[in-house]
Amino acid sequence: MCILSVLVTSSEVEFKAELPEDKPFIFVSNHQGLYDIIGMTWFLRNYHPKFVSKIELGKGIPSISYNLNHGGSVLIDRKDPKQALPALKKLAEYIQKTNRSAVIYPEGTRSRNGKPGTFASSGLKVLCKYAPDAWVVPVTINNSWKLFRYGTFPLGIGIMLKFTIHSPIEIKGCDYNSLFEKTEKAIVEDIEISK
Repeated sequence: MCILSVLVTSSEVEFKAELPEDKPFIFVSNHQGLYDIIGMTWFLRNYHPKFVSKIELGKGIPSISYNLNHGGSVLIDRKDPKQALPALKKLAEYIQKTNRSAVIYPEGTRSRNGKPGTFASSGLKVLCKYAPDAWVVPVTINNSWKLFRYGTFPLGIGIMLKFTIHSPIEIKGCDYNSLFEKTEKAIVEDIEISK
């Protein structure tokens, strides 16, 4: 995150509510770029986040690929649901047992202009099923896409990355469709659409 200062870029995080202690969490976020992963890793470090990531990120990205492969995250092949389901189940059981956290981006791919894509519900549903003591925490990321609006070079400068951690939703006693709707609404309503 300190590298961003070279680009006259900074970041901030806002927690809208306290998170309960000694509980597993499933952080659900919109996805705008690679700095989403770096920012979530840093700002949520006390919760030991493990990521649900596409298999392609497991190679070729210094630090990120290594962490995804060796840090307890799961790499899923979006073209092979049979591979994805057991991987998600394993991650859910891990956070249930250890009170750690998972991060999932239900859009599946990053936005190129900040506008949210369609949220898929299946990955989150598996995590909720096998980590029933977890709390779902919606997260809104703003302006991350601006870093890569021109590709990997040149990077954008003078940007304020914002991470908003919304109020947690307990899985127990909550209908899944209602939980998913509340989660998506909290994330999307806080996205700032700008040019």
